[in-house]
Amino acid sequence: MTPVELSRTVLRAVRRAVEGGELRVVVPETASVTVPGAGGCGDYATNIALQLARPAGETPRRVAELLRPHLAGAHGVSGAEITGPGFLNISLGSTASTALVEEILRRGPRYGFVDDQAADASHGDLPPGQDAPTARLVRLHAPNEPRALVVMDVVARLLRSQGTPVRTRCDSRPEPAWPALLGAEIEADAYGSPQAPARRDAVADVHVNVRPVPALDPADLHPLGHDAARWALLHPAAHDRPRLTADHLVQRESNPLFRVRYAYARTRAVSRNAAALGFTPAPGDVLEDTAPLLTHLADHPRLLARAAAHRAPDLLARHLVAVADATLALLPATLPLGDEKPSAAHRARLALAEAAGAVLAGGLSLLGIDAPEHL
Repeated sequence: MTPVELSRTVLRAVRRAVEGGELRVVVPETASVTVPGAGGCGDYATNIALQLARPAGETPRRVAELLRPHLAGAHGVSGAEITGPGFLNISLGSTASTALVEEILRRGPRYGFVDDQAADASHGDLPPGQDAPTARLVRLHAPNEPRALVVMDVVARLLRSQGTPVRTRCDSRPEPAWPALLGAEIEADAYGSPQAPARRDAVADVHVNVRPVPALDPADLHPLGHDAARWALLHPAAHDRPRLTADHLVQRESNPLFRVRYAYARTRAVSRNAAALGFTPAPGDVLEDTAPLLTHLADHPRLLARAAAHRAPDLLARHLVAVADATLALLPATLPLGDEKPSAAHRARLALAEAAGAVLAGGLSLLGIDAPEHL
């Protein structure tokens, strides 16, 4: 169960409590689901009781007590505990990790993308007769500057991955050197000054200016090459000035880009080695030490949606670093050692490694960066 699915489960619990007359509130549109904080327990936590306490005229803890039975009995949930002033800490069933890995392997690098089927499912709880909202066209505009062009390109990719139609515009056509280095994708759909919203589309369209802090000397991008140059421009937050140094090229742990690409290449190597040993992946229960990786993988759809909503490719870049670090910790125990025979645990870990590889490949693709099979 992903955080998005669990959020819908929380909302269904609220709806059941309202329909049963236990709570008198308007069911919110969203429910926050996060990793438990210090002192928390379970796999995820939600502050929905604190959010509803005032409109319900109850204490947060009382609201949590009313919601707890509805949550604890939900499909995929093994338990719900109340902590602090009214946080609900949720434990997922033993099959949750299996279902997550199966979903990622089924979707591949497009895991976390909102396609037509996923979009329909995400609105499955709408009241009868209410249509799902139509995605509004987002019009992005950027100055003719390398970092702005790359950020606009990735923001457009992120928005499209979430089912949002996008059009891009730049002040003027970039010099040929920039598309040659950074990819032809930085070419905009149109060029010229941003169009003033017409009265007929002022409500329907969203107009966004993409203006990250530019690099001090864009010429320093050329020695980095395509992948390192894009990473150097995308990894810092938009308000931070990018560092265009050779550090992005070194193949060691201090280089985040190297760790991400190396982790992906290692997942492919592990799959090849497993095939040579004659065993294939099979999603199943894995040991507790894989919990950090499972948490990052489950959080991937929410992260993509957040990066798209905030027009922030750096959120995705940092997320990929976290996935890569957790993946590299998993891989040494994935294959049998010596005369050891492949077991169900090895097959489950192999499936988890391949799922991590799919997330890394999909994330790198959204950033416009190559995911190498060998490194």
